[in-house]
Amino acid sequence: MTVSTGSTTGGVERTDLVTLTIDGVEVSVPKDTLVIRAAEQIGVQVPRFCDHPLLAPVGACRQCLVDVPDAGNGRGFPKPQASCTLPVAEGMVVSTQVTSPVADKAQQGVMELLLINHPLDCPVCDKGGECPLQNQAMSNGRGESRFSDERNRGVKRTFPKPINLSPTVLLDRERCIVCQRCTRFAEEIAGDPFIALVERGAQQQIGIAEDAPFLSYFSGNVIQICPVGALTSEQYRFRSRPFDLVSSPGIAEHDACGSAIRVDHRRGKVLRRQAGNDPAVNEEWITDKDRFAFAYTQADDRLGYPQVRDEDGTLRPASWPEAFVVAARGLAAAKAAGGVGVLTGGRLSVEDAYAYSKFARVALGTNDIDFRARPLSAEETSFLASHVVLTGPAGGAVTYDDLESAAKVVLVGLEPEDESGAVFLRLRKSVLAGGTEVVSLAPYTTRGLAKLAARLVPTAPGDEPAALQALAGELDATSVLLVGERLATVPGALSAAASVAASSGARLAWVPRRAGDRGALEAGCLPTLLPGGRPVADAAARVDVATAWGVDALPEADGRDADGIVAALASGELGGLVVAGVDPDDTAYPAATRAALAAAPFVVAFDIRRTEVTDAADVVFPVAPTSEKSGTFVNWEGRVRSWEAALHQPSSLPELRALSGIADELGAPLGFRTVDEVRAEMGQLGPWDGERVAAAVEEVAQRPSRDPGTLALSTWKQLLDNGSLQDGDKYLKATARTPVALVTREVYDAHGPTVTLTGDRGAITLPAEIADDLVEGVVWVPANSVGNGVLADLASPGTTVTISGAEGTHG
Repeated sequence: MTVSTGSTTGGVERTDLVTLTIDGVEVSVPKDTLVIRAAEQIGVQVPRFCDHPLLAPVGACRQCLVDVPDAGNGRGFPKPQASCTLPVAEGMVVSTQVTSPVADKAQQGVMELLLINHPLDCPVCDKGGECPLQNQAMSNGRGESRFSDERNRGVKRTFPKPINLSPTVLLDRERCIVCQRCTRFAEEIAGDPFIALVERGAQQQIGIAEDAPFLSYFSGNVIQICPVGALTSEQYRFRSRPFDLVSSPGIAEHDACGSAIRVDHRRGKVLRRQAGNDPAVNEEWITDKDRFAFAYTQADDRLGYPQVRDEDGTLRPASWPEAFVVAARGLAAAKAAGGVGVLTGGRLSVEDAYAYSKFARVALGTNDIDFRARPLSAEETSFLASHVVLTGPAGGAVTYDDLESAAKVVLVGLEPEDESGAVFLRLRKSVLAGGTEVVSLAPYTTRGLAKLAARLVPTAPGDEPAALQALAGELDATSVLLVGERLATVPGALSAAASVAASSGARLAWVPRRAGDRGALEAGCLPTLLPGGRPVADAAARVDVATAWGVDALPEADGRDADGIVAALASGELGGLVVAGVDPDDTAYPAATRAALAAAPFVVAFDIRRTEVTDAADVVFPVAPTSEKSGTFVNWEGRVRSWEAALHQPSSLPELRALSGIADELGAPLGFRTVDEVRAEMGQLGPWDGERVAAAVEEVAQRPSRDPGTLALSTWKQLLDNGSLQDGDKYLKATARTPVALVTREVYDAHGPTVTLTGDRGAITLPAEIADDLVEGVVWVPANSVGNGVLADLASPGTTVTISGAEGTHG
């Protein structure tokens, strides 16, 4: 029997294949393939602990020993070899435990050594039931133990337990078999030396790395890849047995990466989340936010029933039919009084976003709908319509794999470690392989950029357009330009990015922060775009959608953007608001948003938890989180990422179902009630193949001059902050990075270790730290880690603030 695993190109077999024999089966594999991988190709699973396909070979545990006798060609060895570090060679003959008594005995001996000090506490160990050591001790170990005798009396090595490596990761040292998976992950994948090998010889063990404060966003991965129960989760520890859990595949909802996850639940409650295995997207890694931030679905303030406001001004429980009727009556009156605005936020699935888009146009007769939290400029409209909507991997859009093959990746308005964890890990993988140079246009070298060995192009807020133009000569068709969603706040920056990409041949990709942003764009949750990228201003596009929806016509005029809706509510031009998961502190002008909510005659709110928006609403609908509904996210690549409901809770409904109920009462049925029906309708509607109408904005805006005595404010959200979807887990919250104000050495020397920043919306006081390469005249603070957030308490990004301390105002 012969097995070939080589690829072909143009029908010609590759010539870089190596042929060897494993357990009597001849197999051809690419050069430099490890023997353990070659064995997998013929269905032979060699036992292993230290081996992991995404980590460099180390040969630490020795469990994967195989027999490689001399076949007369000089390819043999006198002793068993570790198959996880041994590359294949032409003519090599390998015998695994399946056919070789030598290999089988060697593996049994290694297993016996591993169990000398490993406690047999499987009944109380979190790993019990899914433990590779437990499984392989049965399949590849001795049937009886020789450990207990008169010399040692069965006493094994013990340690005080557990050690808190971080608030979320606990270490039971006596269970560790020193496979080094965790330390290799920390060094090779995340780049965070929070865990290390300590001591030597028989006392070697895993411990906290010396002089390495815990700052990792990816620490939870070491729990999952630990082959024993040495590393456990504080959140999950002693909560359940693996065989009591039901596992459902899912997609992470905290960013636009589209990372695959596994949702483990029991008796209607999610107990833990694990990384899914998706080589095309997140491989086998997820951020700690994706892993641990699900407590919001079980919080005490979770909405469990609809509510309507009585005549005395109080919210009271209501049935779903009553809530539909009250919402429809109020929205009909609001529509007659001037119209209704729709703010959808960025957490929606594509199906729910499509429902809001159709509800706005068909039931409310308006294009006043926006998923973003800032003004919509003509420049952003042009960029999204021309370079983002309807692009995807099948059409040649930038993918994760392209990040690994690119010669140069330029980051503009994007801090991947904070804003797109899976993108960060892919870039780091490529950088370590020596294939990619990362260049960042940023005000300073962040911790994440340092781990990418990124070349910093010092750029103050507002200077991005000029910096892009200056960098254009370095780019070519092997380059990728990654544009962060927050770059839209800089006039001329998106146009400059598009122009530079077009002139240099570099490939361009837009990376939003929120999971639902890209899908909301595709679904038409914008005042200027209909579903499928159809421009509102295009009469043919309107007719196309109206025909598909079975209505006579759609509203013709471009609608108001988020800021326009807020302003119209405050001035009385609009009579009502439909709002879904929007936090006022995340909007461009939080105070104005709060004032608009207070002024709105009628508000319908859709949310998972009680918020200040639901407290101000006239009708409140509890909606299902991702674990309790089916749906789809479209990630930054344009890749469709669908999942099915893991749990079913009767107390909440998918938003599309609630919107359908209101539309029925309004006499404008949406024509769907389930996710499958929405997917079918979206498929029939399809993409728009007409000519897009998008105004090109080519000029590069000049940054306004900064007044003396002020600093330009640079800010973005860190991965872990005060966001509501991560609220409720005290262990995860404890790992968030301490908020500080980053300043130049000159400013620090002038004002000391604590500074007060003052902007046009208020002031905040923070500890100060020096960033050695921070652009002069700039101060950086985290956007949503202090008080109500920078947007609410200080100023808009890119504007100027004053800084003061013990020495007074900085000039």
